[in-house]
Amino acid sequence: MHDDFIEQLKKLQSTFMNMGINVSEQIYQASTTFLQHDKSEAKKIVSDDSRVNTEEVDLEKEALNLIALQQPVAAYFRQIICILKASSDLERIGDHASSIAQETLRMKKKQKLTDVDHIISKMTLKIREMLEATLDAYLHENESAAKLIAQDDLTIDKYFVECRNLIIAEIEKDTKKIPSAASYLLVVRLLERIGDHIVNLDEWVVYNHSGKLTELNPGKIEPDLIKNELKTEKKEMADSNNTEK
Repeated sequence: MHDDFIEQLKKLQSTFMNMGINVSEQIYQASTTFLQHDKSEAKKIVSDDSRVNTEEVDLEKEALNLIALQQPVAAYFRQIICILKASSDLERIGDHASSIAQETLRMKKKQKLTDVDHIISKMTLKIREMLEATLDAYLHENESAAKLIAQDDLTIDKYFVECRNLIIAEIEKDTKKIPSAASYLLVVRLLERIGDHIVNLDEWVVYNHSGKLTELNPGKIEPDLIKNELKTEKKEMADSNNTEK
């Protein structure tokens, strides 16, 4: 009975890991599609979103069957619950990626905001690094790594604020850019939300290891942290410019 349970648990973990890998690829495709304004590829991404939803439903069924039929002890029960909770966050990340593709389809004509495009590319790269590192931390039950990864969400939040400021500046210069600017703002907000869901995943990695629910989102722990970080960076930049003069 125990060997059979372990095999089923490994299968469940494998399903979860594959779901995470698929979602990471979905983020990349959605972001690239928006930056390139590729409506054809965007349609494929929206159509394929049902795959992630189906994966989550199938995983949930496997997990609940495992609990019902095997009645696992506390430690194993916690592992299964973590997979259930974490898969819900992966599904939400997939939904956000699909929403980015949908925004590409809604845009009639994209007026490029080059500086914002550059930051979106960096956000996407950082988000995928965070997600894939989190999956690795889950696989190796690395609580300390999960906590460190969660701190990277501060970088995502700073990218979001930078994008928002650039978008507002573009609107002030040219009101004709408002439709495109609104789409850009939605996309960077969705990427920022993906970062938050990855932090949730890190929290489940910690819970799986320690049995403790721990808040890891730096913006929630210290609400003024991002504002203070940006002020510090701005001051350092100003001081550097004054020194050069």
